[in-house]
Amino acid sequence: MTIRIAIVGLGKIARDQHLPAIEKDARFELAAVASRSAGVDGVPHFTDLSDLLASDVAFDAVALCTPPQVRHTIARQAIDAGKHVMLEKPPGATLSEVEDLKAAAVAKGVTLQTTWHSRYATAVAPAQTWLSGKTIQSVQINWKEDVRVWHPGQTWIWQAGGLGVFDPGINALSIATVVLPAFFLEKATLHVPENCQSPVEAQLTFRTVTGAPVRADFDFLQTGEQSWDIIIDTDGGELKLSHGGSRLWVDGQLAHEGPDEEYPGLYDAFARLIAAGGSDVDVSPLRHVADAFLLGERVTAPAFVE
Repeated sequence: MTIRIAIVGLGKIARDQHLPAIEKDARFELAAVASRSAGVDGVPHFTDLSDLLASDVAFDAVALCTPPQVRHTIARQAIDAGKHVMLEKPPGATLSEVEDLKAAAVAKGVTLQTTWHSRYATAVAPAQTWLSGKTIQSVQINWKEDVRVWHPGQTWIWQAGGLGVFDPGINALSIATVVLPAFFLEKATLHVPENCQSPVEAQLTFRTVTGAPVRADFDFLQTGEQSWDIIIDTDGGELKLSHGGSRLWVDGQLAHEGPDEEYPGLYDAFARLIAAGGSDVDVSPLRHVADAFLLGERVTAPAFVE
């Protein structure tokens, strides 16, 4: 069965990742685009989901690529209309929003998928295998990138609910929550520019349920080489996931690398969930971010300038 899917919000992530993944997967057909600013040649275009739902265009599912602050309203509208829903990360501005969507999807009998694309990076599964049976002694996460490169002109990211540096940082947490034992926040420092509501930098200290320290350093103003690394010291050696999880190093030696298959992996999972009549709603990375905002010490940083 072909899944007719509509994209809601045609921004950078939709163009760079969702459209190519849909085109590569024969189980999907791009049925429509709902976006205020842009469309796709040869595909029906609407300004928003309401206009699409009121049209005669038939579709089965939506991929929501809007900013998180408005995602709940649009997702609930789609679910209530009987559509399967893929939520870009983060799945909502709050945990309560996602819980409501989960309950609504169950009641309506449709699939809801929270997407954590970094979990599908090619070296993450081999890292899980290598860590199996080993005792973790310490973890260092360095996730540092330039917001001006990856989110040019996207002012929503600095507003409440936009997450700031946690927009990329949540990718690291999405990997950590599947390769590490359970871990809990002990301390956080959030550097918030004086003209923003979300942090541009953060330092987090966690501890695993087995007592191992986990340190995470997030920076949204990194220039030059970008850093997306997770370093795990164990009783069997050191594991390093670099390049966002696409390369695996063991004791300094490259052990695994492969092509970028993150979004094709997400769409494969979405198709299988729809076929099975199931959902995948995991909020564990978002819960760690919520904890950081709850417990974190806020430090005023210089004003952000694009």
